[in-house]
Amino acid sequence: MKPRIVLLATGGTIASRYDPKLGSTVASQRADALLQTLPQAADVAEIEVHDLATIPSYDMDLQFAFDLAGRIRDALSRPEVAGVVVTHGTDTMEETCYLADLLLDSDKPAVFTGAQLAHDDPQSDGPRNLLNALRVAASPLARGLGATICFNATIHAARDVTKVHASAVETFQSYGHGALGEVDGNTVIIHRRPVLRRSFRIDRLEQNVELFRLVLGMDLRGLEAAIERGVAGLIIEGFGRGNGPSSLAELVRRATRKNIPVLITSRCPAGRVQPIYGGGGGGRDLADAGGIFAGDMKGPKARLLLMVLLSGAESGRPIAQTMAALAP
Repeated sequence: MKPRIVLLATGGTIASRYDPKLGSTVASQRADALLQTLPQAADVAEIEVHDLATIPSYDMDLQFAFDLAGRIRDALSRPEVAGVVVTHGTDTMEETCYLADLLLDSDKPAVFTGAQLAHDDPQSDGPRNLLNALRVAASPLARGLGATICFNATIHAARDVTKVHASAVETFQSYGHGALGEVDGNTVIIHRRPVLRRSFRIDRLEQNVELFRLVLGMDLRGLEAAIERGVAGLIIEGFGRGNGPSSLAELVRRATRKNIPVLITSRCPAGRVQPIYGGGGGGRDLADAGGIFAGDMKGPKARLLLMVLLSGAESGRPIAQTMAALAP
């Protein structure tokens, strides 16, 4: 008996075609159109299709991502469902995938995929990516991996994966950790399993968390204004190991005094922050001012994790304690 896979379609490049009236490529194709290019899919699984949206991921918002995570959770709670596949635009796929991973309460797989080349491109990577995602979702080996991205025949953990190229088909990489596995023909191969995972249950998502990326000579008045208006949390993508200009430490201290948690990450694509440097705005200064260092987790993922924690996911547990466990 073939496994039952729920396909949740949201749009993105995989569902896009060129519209001559608009003079641009737009998300417009429903899931059935995607599956029509894949007669092999019927051999992999019994597929239950749900068209949730046909929108580009750069136009998605946090509420959509939160609701999508709920749809994934509900689908996986059904005993007859073996896994879920989500088709999604690549621009924000890693963020939606990680939020789903944080809220996933099942060991069944949730596999995100999409395309870099549109549905009507003669070399579109969408059909192959979708077929491989279905193979992963149907595989017993994928249980316990959490939410993943399957792209270009490679399987990535939600926490680690990031989009590294604007247009290349091998755009998703997991710097510092490597892929979880791969799909070779009909075979799903798992090389490692993620350990820095935890499932949370929340009824709402605290969205008032801002991210600031430091650049040379940056005017920090925007950060100061965010503190004054009372954001719920802050993420600062610092230089290198987690450093900033000398005036930053006082702003971190000011936020901490107002019970606004400040997570320190690095703007570097790989590597870990550490409170090493002093001199006014170095990592040691930021930590002394109350900054919470987020290990090798990058800003967008740290923001989502902080949102979940601020939504009452672990009331009574210090945020720094959770960060130390999930972003050492």
